[in-house]
This record gives sequence, C-alpha cells and structure tokens, in this order.
Amino acid sequence: MKYISIDIETFSSINLQRSGVYRYAESKDFEILLFGYSIDGGEVVVADIASGEKIPIEIINALTDVSVIKWAFNAQFERICLSRWLGMKAGTYLSPTSWHCTRVWALALGLPLSLEAVGEVLGLEKQKLSEGKNLIKYFCVPCAQGKSKVGRTRNLPYHDAEKWERFISYNKRDVETEMEIQNKLSKFPVSGTEWENYCLDQIINDRGIALDMDFVRQAIFCDEKFKAENINKAKVLTGLLNPNSPAQLKAWLYKQGMETASLSKDAVSKLIEDTEGEVQDALSIRQQLAKSSVKKYAAMEKVVCSDSRARGLIQFYGANRTGRYSSKLIQVQNLPQNYIPDLKEARALVKAGNLEALDLLYDSIPTVLSELIRTAFTSKPKHRFIISDLSAIEARVLAWLSNERWRMEVFAGGGDIYCASASQMFKVPVEKNGVNGYLRQKGKIAELALGYGGSVGALKAMGATNMGLLEDELQPLVTAWRNTNPNITSLWWGIDRAVKTVIKTKQPLEVYGIRIFYESGILFIKLPSGRSLSYIKPLIAGNKFGGESVTYEGVGGSKKWERIESYGPKFTENIVQAISRDILAEAMLRLSSCGFKIVMHVHDEVVIEAPNNISSAEEICALMSETPAWAKGLILKAEGYECEFYKKE
Repeated sequence: MKYISIDIETFSSINLQRSGVYRYAESKDFEILLFGYSIDGGEVVVADIASGEKIPIEIINALTDVSVIKWAFNAQFERICLSRWLGMKAGTYLSPTSWHCTRVWALALGLPLSLEAVGEVLGLEKQKLSEGKNLIKYFCVPCAQGKSKVGRTRNLPYHDAEKWERFISYNKRDVETEMEIQNKLSKFPVSGTEWENYCLDQIINDRGIALDMDFVRQAIFCDEKFKAENINKAKVLTGLLNPNSPAQLKAWLYKQGMETASLSKDAVSKLIEDTEGEVQDALSIRQQLAKSSVKKYAAMEKVVCSDSRARGLIQFYGANRTGRYSSKLIQVQNLPQNYIPDLKEARALVKAGNLEALDLLYDSIPTVLSELIRTAFTSKPKHRFIISDLSAIEARVLAWLSNERWRMEVFAGGGDIYCASASQMFKVPVEKNGVNGYLRQKGKIAELALGYGGSVGALKAMGATNMGLLEDELQPLVTAWRNTNPNITSLWWGIDRAVKTVIKTKQPLEVYGIRIFYESGILFIKLPSGRSLSYIKPLIAGNKFGGESVTYEGVGGSKKWERIESYGPKFTENIVQAISRDILAEAMLRLSSCGFKIVMHVHDEVVIEAPNNISSAEEICALMSETPAWAKGLILKAEGYECEFYKKE
C-alpha cells in the first residue's frame, strides 16, 4: 500500500463553520458515520460505520503509518476527525507528515476552494453529487423538531433508508471526484518544499494558541452591560422604544428640528459637531453603541478547545493567486491595533469586570474593549511570546526585483523608506520628527499607494485627502514617485510585455529572474524560489482604454469563478507578494527546525511561544532575517519584542 484516498461523513452538534474542526471533533456526540476510501487508486469502498460496519485493520494501521500517503480534499478535516475517532487524547492529533491535501493542490493551480467548484471548472466526468448539502443537513447536524420528529434530536440511517443509501453513494462519489482531480492535475505536482510548508502549517494549527477565557468572558460581560446602560439612557432621553433603530431615531431627530438621510458613522460624527444638548447626547450614545463590537470575543468562545487553546486559525494558501496565508474563525489577520499606553492595567480592569473604573479612566469603553482583543491571546504558564516581524518586506522585495539601487541602499543602511522616498521626490533632506518632517507623511502615502501602478485614485483610496493633501497635489505626487523609481516603473511594463508575448507566442521568456511560460492552457510565472503562480486560460483582450489587457479565469471579487482582467503592475503585485510569502514560509521552516514553537503568524509577523529565560527576540530576528539562497542581494530585516500577551508594539 502506497497511498489511500479518503473521505468521511461525520455528525456533531457543534457548528463546524463557526467553531472549526478542532472544537467540532471534541463534541461528546461526535462520531464518524461513513468512511470512504480507495487503496492505490483502486475501487472505492465505503464502510458504513453508523450501521455497524468496521474499517479494515490494514486501513487503521495505515492512518498512523508515515510511509503511506493519505490523500483527502481539505485533509485537515479528515485528519483531525480520525484522530478523535482513534481515541487520541485532547490536543494531540495524527501527524500531518504523511497527509496530502487535494484542495491545496487545486489552490496552487489557481482553482476554487470547494470540491464541487473544482469539479465543475475541470469538467470532471465524476463530479460531486449536488444533493450532498441536503443529505449532510439531514444526517450530519441536529435535526429541527417537527410533528414527525417528536423527541428526536438527530436523524439516523433507519429514519430514511433511501436517503441513507444516497448518502453512501454521495460519500463514494466524493472519493472518486478527489481521485479524478489528482489524475487531472498530475502533470503539475506540488513540490516537496510546498508539502513541507503545508505540514508545518498543520503543526502550527494543531498546536494552537492559548486564550485567556476569563478575560474573554468578562470583556463580553462589560460590553453587554455597557450596551444595556446606554440603551436605557437613550430610551429615557428620547422616549423611543428602540433608540438603536435608525428609522425611529431619524423620526425623533426630525421632531427636534434636524433632518438627516443617513446615520452612518461619518454622518453621525458630523452631526455631533453641529448639535448640542439632548440631540448631541442622543447622537453621542449612538456613536458609542456603533463602536461596540465583541464579535471576535464571541468567536473565541465558539472556537476555544477544552484546553483553552484556539486551533485552526491559519488558512494555508488562503490567497490562491499568490499562495499567501489567510485566517479563519477568529480572523487574526484584521485584529484592531492597540494604542492604549497602559494595556496591562486596562486589561486587568476588564478581567475584573470593573466597568465603573473603565468609564472613569477612559473616554470610550468600546474602544478599550476593541484595542484589548489582541491581549486575549496569551502564552501558557512559564512561557512568554516572542514576536518577530519582517520589516517592510514587500517594499524590500520590490526594490530587489527591480534593482532600484537607491532604495536598496536605504534598506542596507537601516534608513526610513518613507523619509527617503520623500527626500528623493522633493529633493530635500527629510527626517522623521526633524528637518522637513512634514513631508514624511506624503512619502508614506506615496509608498503605500503607488508601488503597484496606483495613481490618483489609489492615493484617494489610501486616504490622502483626509490626511491633508490637496486635490491638485495628487497627480504631481504620482509623477514625482514614478520619476524617482524608474526601475520599478520599468519592472511593471517589462512584466506586462513578457506576459502578453508568452500568451501570444506560447514560447517561454525570462525577465527579472522570473520565468514565464505557457502549458496546457495555463500561464505560469515561476518565482525565484521555484514555486509557480498559475493563471488559467489566459487571453489577450481589448480594454476600455483602447489598449490590450490580459484576462484569465479565476475566483474574482464576487467569490465566483469568472474572467479577471489584469496587467503588468497587478502581475507585479502578485509576484512581490508571492515572493514575500515564500520568504516567510522558509523563515518559519528555519525557526521550526531550530526548535521554536510557532503558535500563530499574522501577515509577515511570527508569534513564538517560548519558555521563560530561554531564547531571545534577537536570536529569532536573526533567523528571520536570513536571506534565502535563491534571493541573493535581497536585504531583509526583522524586528521583534517579548510579551506575556499578544500586542502590537
């Protein structure tokens, strides 16, 4: 036996989408219903466990045999569920070393996230059966109470034998579909390095990160108490049954002589400035209630496992255009920043449920609760967090790829790229909080908005006019930035020409150390790391500006499979972000091989849980800053710090 293809159907009263597979499999009523499998590509067999059938002992032994590769679509689900089924203790799971994921393979080639969608795009002969969602709803989750289901909490096979037979067929078809996907993609195998990255990702997700659940529950309590008190204040003030209702509040404001079409955040802020007395007080209460959000605290309650650790927060290949990681469940990639200077003291007040002191010491309780969300992640006893972040990684990669020498010299000298950019654009020295320091903000906005072909619209989207730039300053700023960075501008259009040439001629080209080639209806961009980006069924088409653009098939902004338009600067952005991802992935492998326990990573930042008095931020930053062998000349820098709970310095 060399490999097994697996698909399982399960039951649990825990909501899988909200709580994740780790918490889902911990439920006391969790069980595996069906186990579909194929050995070495042979006929698919389904073991009807719910009806008393047994999984053959050779298959059970293979689950723990690292020499046998286990394949599944979203293999994390099968691996974690089977760990529980095998009786492994809480917090321990089957090693991911010999598990490969068909979904990761599909994502690496730019295909959709779901098995059904992949089957449709590939035009498979045996596609996932469409009735599966209804069957899963019937057998895999608790059932709704109805006249024919008095006292019944779930549906079992004997409650509908015909549906159960269809469910067995559905399970079998899923395995067949997964196997057909493997056959279809066999020309483009995932590299050994990428499977190493996937394995480490699974280890990090298995390890999880500790949550201070006493603090989380008190934060939710403080928020609920704050809301109740302020809604009561608003009721007394306005006489409304529901002062949080936009329709009711608008009608009340109209009676007070104020008419408004909107009660959005920005609209309320402006109205507060122009009002006074009871009207201002009512609007201020609404503003505070709008800020009040504990969704991430609530998500923590749903996700946390029995050992107070949250698992499964990182999504491998979350962005299938670039391969960058994303997050799920608690969504750690978009946690609010923390600006409170006394985080530890504020956190202690929340943990004590001391709403009165919070109200006395801080302007806004909702803001305090929001800024403390990060601190819910804590290190386990006798440990602390060491946090290391790759500084300005995309700006460094962009400078290296384009060979923009002045920028590389800034990085080599440890300079501030925003000051240096402003200095280059305006031809005067610029120092942070020093000479011409006011120009640094313009340099920062330009750096953030213009690196990938952005123009006036990108500056506005970045908030340039809100930060004090005048409308007539924007185009000159774009021009100055591009004139200052001619090699980056050349990089955009050099990649644009190369991509179009390859699509038209089907002949490979190499530019800027990147190989671009076409094979089997896919455009590949091979990165210096050896990994390739994929663009399915690329075409050249006319655009609204009268020129040519590249289009390809992929998952667009609407989350649907569609034709996507692209051009040189956008391809450049994909390439730079993908290279940055590969640098992070290699750094994490390096850290792991040195024994460091990564518990979470966010964007270009790694969070390590380390025993007290062992290792240091300097040691970890040195490992993070090592330049990969394939990126000779790239200047990297990591900055780090230590803390008892997660925060942003």
